[in-house]
Amino acid sequence: MPAYRFEAIDEAGKSQTGLLEADNAKAARAQLRARQLVPLAVNPVGVAANDPTGAPPRWRRRVFSATTLAVWTRQLAGLVASGLPLERALTALGDEADEPRQRELVAHLKSEVNAGSTFARSLATAPKEFDEVYRAVVAAGEQSGALGAVLEKLAEDLEQRQALRAKVTGAMLYPAIVSLVAVVIVIVLMTYVVPQIANVFTSSKRALPTLTVIMLWLSAFVRNWGWAVALLLAGAGAMFVTARRNEAFRRSSDAAFLRLPLFGRLSRGYNAARFGGTLAMLAGAGVPILKALQAAAETVNNRAMRADALDALVQVREGASLASALAAKPRYPGLLAMFARLGEQTGQLPVMLGRASSQLAAEVQRRAMSAATIIEPLLIVVMGLVVVLIMLGVMLPIIQMNQWVR
Repeated sequence: MPAYRFEAIDEAGKSQTGLLEADNAKAARAQLRARQLVPLAVNPVGVAANDPTGAPPRWRRRVFSATTLAVWTRQLAGLVASGLPLERALTALGDEADEPRQRELVAHLKSEVNAGSTFARSLATAPKEFDEVYRAVVAAGEQSGALGAVLEKLAEDLEQRQALRAKVTGAMLYPAIVSLVAVVIVIVLMTYVVPQIANVFTSSKRALPTLTVIMLWLSAFVRNWGWAVALLLAGAGAMFVTARRNEAFRRSSDAAFLRLPLFGRLSRGYNAARFGGTLAMLAGAGVPILKALQAAAETVNNRAMRADALDALVQVREGASLASALAAKPRYPGLLAMFARLGEQTGQLPVMLGRASSQLAAEVQRRAMSAATIIEPLLIVVMGLVVVLIMLGVMLPIIQMNQWVR
């Protein structure tokens, strides 16, 4: 039964809004009149419904964030695993939703299921909220008759992925903040503090120390041409972002990023862990290996590694083993190919891929924390040295003046 969003006025003249289910818009208006409400607007709920903020579709934010989607999937898995029919489970989740947009999305999914669609096909009507991997896992669960268990695995994968992303981001956040603060402090010193005392230095006809001369030159350059440098950097950044819309350039730039000493290894490990974990989950849910490879490749953010995964898919389709196809891709860690080979030999490919993904994720976390531990004090030391040099550039002429007076 379709869901409708309504706006009506009650007997007291107050406006009311909400959701209701009816066979058609006419039946929905009849329900409102039976409740002593005067209908003003009755519109079908769908994924293309207008956002309450009025944002256009291109800029409309997602209904589910990564964390919210994991929680929602966990709740749905618990309800379905307990024996509750899917329709009633969706009804319960819709009633418990805090945001109107979540209630509308769940109501839309329930109406699609009531109309005879499978749950996976219903999710496909909201591709921005539920990606291909999510839908493939749900479809496999429906076909195997173990939707609750498959949703539990999907929720675990979403939670592990979110935890890995949060730990890596958290490890890199503090160094980024320290770097930003250091740049702001240096700019303030060079554009405000140094010019205040520059007149004292320039009024003297004696030669200034070399460090002070360099500092005064840098201060004048920042004040006179800092805006030009900022515009140049902004323009270069905009050009780079625009150029990355070209698939060939993005693939080459991503390949170059993987060759960086620190961040390249982190990106390589993170994408390999995500690829292996997704492939393990899909294969464990019963998704055919070729379809699982296709979906897992789409989860890889680095386009160079994604191209390697798709090339491995072609090799597997032509008869090669998954282990040999991955071993031929040097961008993917050898650990992944080794566990894939063990999985193929023992008939436990999903289990082995899951173990490889867990080890790769743990290694990424360890490297991120180690890098943050080294970078944080290093940035503080560099920041301190820069400030000390600026202070020395200010103090040296003062010390010289005191000596001249004596």
